Amino acid sequence: MTEVDYDYLIIGQGLAGTSIAFHLLNLGKRFLIVGDSSLPSSSKVAAGIFNPLTGKKLVKTWLADDLFPYARKFYSDLETKLDTRFLHEVSIYRPFRSIEEQNTYLAQSADPVIAPYVSANPDLVDVSVYIRAAYGGLEVVQSGWVDLPVLLEKSKTYFSDKGQFKDEKFESNDLQIEKDHIVWKQLKFSNVIFCQGFMALENRFFDWLPFAPVKGQILDIVTEKPIKQYIINQGIFMLPISEFVMRIGATYSWDPLDWNATSEATDELNAKLKLLIKSQYSVESAMAGIRPSVQDRRPLIGVHPEYGNVSIFNGLGTKGVTLAPFFANELVQHLETGKELNSLVNINRYYSLYFR
Repeated sequence: MTEVDYDYLIIGQGLAGTSIAFHLLNLGKRFLIVGDSSLPSSSKVAAGIFNPLTGKKLVKTWLADDLFPYARKFYSDLETKLDTRFLHEVSIYRPFRSIEEQNTYLAQSADPVIAPYVSANPDLVDVSVYIRAAYGGLEVVQSGWVDLPVLLEKSKTYFSDKGQFKDEKFESNDLQIEKDHIVWKQLKFSNVIFCQGFMALENRFFDWLPFAPVKGQILDIVTEKPIKQYIINQGIFMLPISEFVMRIGATYSWDPLDWNATSEATDELNAKLKLLIKSQYSVESAMAGIRPSVQDRRPLIGVHPEYGNVSIFNGLGTKGVTLAPFFANELVQHLETGKELNSLVNINRYYSLYFR
């Protein structure tokens, strides 16, 4: 066996790469993260909301019973390690659109599958000062948001101080794949894990995977009236950042796929917001990002079909905050112990695209 400098090379320091890094750290593995802070990142734009009940039909999020407890412990432990607060556990309030929706949702909330994620006392929520909720609403619990820019910046500093992070542009052509090791910039690694988000579309090792990237835009607004600590969700989300600041989102668009906020998307969000909010407000900023989504809406995780020491951790889409910790552990366990990956996320479901 060739002697290596590191066990792992991690490409990308968004939420995916950071989650992988902390799981490897817990196992005592030697790794180096390479990230280019000058590049745009969907993790830095994402609202970071975790919501166990989604959609108009009030469906429990895929694997919620596994993902949510794991994510909560992961982020809580990181807050202690990084001595910073970024996990905000707050309820999500869903105003009913009609009496019919009220009756439907209340009936659904009695389902034992749904009940653990619904407050038994929704009447205690009163956001009527600034939100239109004539029919009341449903309070979703075990929800909240992660301040991803804070988490990522603190994590970068943590790994930089330990000599485990390089802030530079990565070119896949600089990577040399050998049978039992990988060479990058004269350093030798046992494995490489690509955690590049949208940038994976330009990665020569994984550009054959069926990414379906989606552009999204959010707004930060300042309200005239103080805001209570509830995320509002009805067609759009309204995330309280502080007493008078809310983050509003999000749009979905496919053309053009760029990182530029547009007046059209701002107008779309404003139109939806005015149906919900009573309070006067002003738009302070607009931000856009590209979600690394996938055609079947499941992550892309696993080992390259030809190179056994090259892996990918990507395609986390709109639910990355809960998917990233759990599946980072799954991939690390797969690489270290051979534990089988969930077939719904394993990229071997798409190997035929590589060999065709």
